[in-house]
Amino acid sequence: MRADPKLRERARHMRREPTEFEKRLWRSLSNSQLGGFKFRRQAAIPPFIVDFFCPAKGLIVGVDGETHLSDADARRDAVLAERGFSTIRFTNDDVRDNMDGVLINLLERLRSLPDRWPGPSAGPTPKPFPQGEGL
Repeated sequence: MRADPKLRERARHMRREPTEFEKRLWRSLSNSQLGGFKFRRQAAIPPFIVDFFCPAKGLIVGVDGETHLSDADARRDAVLAERGFSTIRFTNDDVRDNMDGVLINLLERLRSLPDRWPGPSAGPTPKPFPQGEGL
């Protein structure tokens, strides 16, 4: 499902203006720093925008401030779970006061989830081109 242009633009805006706590967590998630897992930030998963997303595991990471509505979050998480995504949430206080604990918890969760698609080592090894082909 492709995000509509308004949703994509909203996600771009949110990437340009992250909260302080999103910035702090992104410093540890960007460039596959956490266990080699690739993350996207402010990713559009229609009709939602999620704080962080690991596509290989289907894991959504939320960083929640005081204004988050837990009932609305629970409904959103249920819709996303029906679509095969898992969600883990941390509070701003967790990110500020216990970044090591956040990262350990997140890495354990990532390692516990199955891969969404086979990695490069899965499946048969490609056969080389016959002499002269593919050059």
